[in-house]
Amino acid sequence: MSALTFGHEPGQDWDDLVRLWEEMEWPEGSKVEIIEGIVTVAPPPSNNHNAVADLVQRSLYRVIPDDWGVYQTLGAALPSRDSLCIPDVAVVPRAVLRAERGNFVPAAAVKFVAEITSSLNANNDRTEKAAAYAAAGIPLYLLIDRWAPGGPTITLYGEPRGDVYRVLRACKSGEPIKLPKPFDLDLDTSAFPQD
Repeated sequence: MSALTFGHEPGQDWDDLVRLWEEMEWPEGSKVEIIEGIVTVAPPPSNNHNAVADLVQRSLYRVIPDDWGVYQTLGAALPSRDSLCIPDVAVVPRAVLRAERGNFVPAAAVKFVAEITSSLNANNDRTEKAAAYAAAGIPLYLLIDRWAPGGPTITLYGEPRGDVYRVLRACKSGEPIKLPKPFDLDLDTSAFPQD
């Protein structure tokens, strides 16, 4: 199964895109996002993809403040880029969720995101989502690129300026990667399943 896309109609504004995203009947279990004005529908992630997300989530829960949460299905909205992404893993203060109505939070409130590429979305995660997350000022973006051309890699981006991140660290999958404060975590990737 491949991803489906729905184009942004001329004159369609952010509220119309969000209404389409919220009100359409999408295939059950699919991941529906708005990436630069395009509604994308992808099948549910693979078991290996979910296993990686779970390992990241469990590691983060050991180091985050008690009033923050780790979420795998939380939408992060960036209307200025016509984007509403659902990161594979997002860290957000719980107060933000309580303050926001609906199905998403402002991307600027997110403290950390991780994306785990699949064969269908690797380019979105590497380029469009990276630019959107940087533009929102999300401090840290962890890209777990299981489909990198030279083999699986893990890249930690930070210090966003405009829509560009600086590479803070990069390694091959299976090697540890250090997340800086406020996480201060050596993320062990040796248990990440390989496809």
